[in-house]
Amino acid sequence: MALLELDDLHKHFGGLPALDGVTFRVDDGEILAIVGPNGAGKSTLLKSISGLLQPTSGSITWEDTDITRLSTHRIRQMGVAMVLQTPRVFHSLTVHENVMVGAMFGNRTERKPEAEAFAEASTMLEFVGLIGKAGCAIDELNLHEQRYVDLARALAGRPRLLLLDEVMAGLNDTETHSSIDMIRTARDRFGVTVIWVEHVMKAVMSLAERIAVLDFGRLLADGEPEVVMRDAAVIEAYLGKEAHKNA
Repeated sequence: MALLELDDLHKHFGGLPALDGVTFRVDDGEILAIVGPNGAGKSTLLKSISGLLQPTSGSITWEDTDITRLSTHRIRQMGVAMVLQTPRVFHSLTVHENVMVGAMFGNRTERKPEAEAFAEASTMLEFVGLIGKAGCAIDELNLHEQRYVDLARALAGRPRLLLLDEVMAGLNDTETHSSIDMIRTARDRFGVTVIWVEHVMKAVMSLAERIAVLDFGRLLADGEPEVVMRDAAVIEAYLGKEAHKNA
């Protein structure tokens, strides 16, 4: 049984389709990258899964439960966490307190006592390399570090599925390699499945075990990275007809 299944998913903004009949499944433990040109519907797809957006039609099934119309917090409690390119942080809280929020309220079972949440937050800050800044105000951290805080908070709720939306945007090579290692280790250590939207193709080819390509809201290709990125339709979507013809 698949962990997550999307069936004929559509999302319209006005008369414009952002998602146009997307169907695929994700198995437990996978690292799936969603790629495609700008405006292909990648972020819309993740936000539809997480409940931040309501699909126009189609269905999203989590194991044997239809979550298509559930609220964001209910989907989070079922084990789906999301980290956006622009971190969602609480500016009035310290770094450690930000992560404690995930441990206390993002858990799939009951709300954790404060002492347990404190310990879980420490574990996850250690994992992302920010335990030394646990007592800092969140605004003392740069954008890259705030993304790591967001990741630590998501992991502190012990999710089964982690949705990552371009979390490597703007990173240098060293930071990108560190992030790749961190995501792979999170999957292996915490047993989390990953769906990851990314533009940095070097990172995608290094980390993804499977790639799904969107173009104008439609699923263009889905399979092993080396096979998908040689697909004629994928090359055309990225480079255009003339570039593909001359390749």
